[in-house]
Amino acid sequence: MEKFNTLNSIATPLDRANVDTDAIIPKQFLKSIKRSGFGPNLFDEWRYLDHGEVGMDNSKRPTNPDFVLNNPKYKGAQILLTRENFGCGSSREHAPWALEDFGFKAIIAPSFADIFYNNCFKNGLLPIVLSHDIVDDLFGYEGDIVIDLDQQSVSTNSNSYTFEVDGERKRRLLNGLDDIDLTLQYEDEIRHFEVDYFKQHPWL
Repeated sequence: MEKFNTLNSIATPLDRANVDTDAIIPKQFLKSIKRSGFGPNLFDEWRYLDHGEVGMDNSKRPTNPDFVLNNPKYKGAQILLTRENFGCGSSREHAPWALEDFGFKAIIAPSFADIFYNNCFKNGLLPIVLSHDIVDDLFGYEGDIVIDLDQQSVSTNSNSYTFEVDGERKRRLLNGLDDIDLTLQYEDEIRHFEVDYFKQHPWL
């Protein structure tokens, strides 16, 4: 998992509330358990004008010109700005996989669904909760936004806002540690335990 410290990017404004995980990555694309390859089908039903299926050549599909992800202005944006209760619905971990694979590194919203919020941290995405009023201000802002995880701040040219984040989750993002990385920190202790255990239980 990549380390997350500071991020400087424009934000893609997805002005919708209660965006569920089936909208983020529709169910027909959940056949793989790899963490990569889901980005082209992020928000598939809103992004394209036809029905998407696994294996289709997305470069040849008709796109919805009115959907924000298809606006060239936001190409390369690494911040998603959206409304309350983002990530509701099923608990599929494919949703943060798709957002991360597309290129987003942080999501700003007034609130998130709990399971989605937790899954973001496990996959290197930073979900930031800011008040409705601040989110409204950011929707009206055009320009780069700077996110500083160490300082827990979101800054524009004229304002700076602080956000809360659990200390352990912050440490893990700053150091690029997922669950496997955390386990591997104790690799020597695990190996020594295994050796001792099998000495004491040679019949296993």
